[in-house]
Amino acid sequence: MSKYSFILSGGGTGGHIYPAVSIADALKEKYPDAEFLFVGASDRMEMQKVPACGYKIEGLWISGIQRKLSLKNLLLPLKLISSLIKSYFILKKQQPNIAIGTGGYASAALLKMAGWMGIPTLIQEQNSYPGITNKWLANKALKICVAYPNLERFFPKEKIVFTGNPVRKGISASNTTSNEAKKHFGLNPNKNTLLVIGGSLGAKAINELIATKIAFFEKNEIQVLWQCGQLYYDRFKHLASKNVRITAYINQMDLAYKSASFIISRAGASSVSELTLVGKPVIFIPSPYVAEDHQTKNAEAIVNQNAAILLPQHKLKQNFEEAFLELLQNKEKQQQFGQNINKLAKPNATQSIINEIEKIINT
Repeated sequence: MSKYSFILSGGGTGGHIYPAVSIADALKEKYPDAEFLFVGASDRMEMQKVPACGYKIEGLWISGIQRKLSLKNLLLPLKLISSLIKSYFILKKQQPNIAIGTGGYASAALLKMAGWMGIPTLIQEQNSYPGITNKWLANKALKICVAYPNLERFFPKEKIVFTGNPVRKGISASNTTSNEAKKHFGLNPNKNTLLVIGGSLGAKAINELIATKIAFFEKNEIQVLWQCGQLYYDRFKHLASKNVRITAYINQMDLAYKSASFIISRAGASSVSELTLVGKPVIFIPSPYVAEDHQTKNAEAIVNQNAAILLPQHKLKQNFEEAFLELLQNKEKQQQFGQNINKLAKPNATQSIINEIEKIINT
């Protein structure tokens, strides 16, 4: 067996998966002979995304609580027991030096079992309002790496390390100019560009908003680069034109960010962290359907620093055009937002987390 063995768990959404992958990539760079294993929920996107990043993954039969009345909730105790038992055998076989959790149902079972087995654990909380999983795991975790200040009300103060969120490589390091980036997407280098991103799966409300505002954008000489998500691509692809580029998913996000004059985004933790590095004017439209309404809280943490605009989803029809025009016409506010959000960036977040992992495994 290699000197080091790392086991990581985070899934359900890209916001949990990609921080875990970023941590694994940094560890692999430093410990190329180490063994890596991911653990996820067997029916969620991590089962495809993690292998695509070059890592092995094991699936657990686990899911979260349905917030509406559902017979599926009756299976939760059985699923949790099943996942805890499978986690025991995975951990016993893998013998990791540390178990690292970035959120999601699977990490709850895996890290809870790791704690019971005496295996050191570290959790990484991406949001300004922690989810149920990490609050449940906090008592056994040796370190809790967070991306927002003032989380002592949720976690033991002595365990908290303010690291920021890991982000994808190259987000802010691209040497490509804005004009070159626009040309890459077939956009006019001389026009203002609105980048629309609704998360890895897409966002129905944001997509429907953009679909109704194409004439508004054309009137104001704004071209649109629109990532609508795989679930919605067939529904909206017919709206593509010279001034509206529509794609299910953007692989080269560094170029997308470079091309943008303005950005409309959900407020998932990974998106917010990337956008602080990008330093562009942002309108956040948080999803109201996530646990503990944490996207709204993430966005509020940025807006409170005079660094972005927050538009609640239920007020889009009434307020969007006014808010967008005010931003479009106020160059000083654009510059101020870009500078202020950039001040909140944590470009060394991944390395800070690696430092904490090394303190644990080398103790």
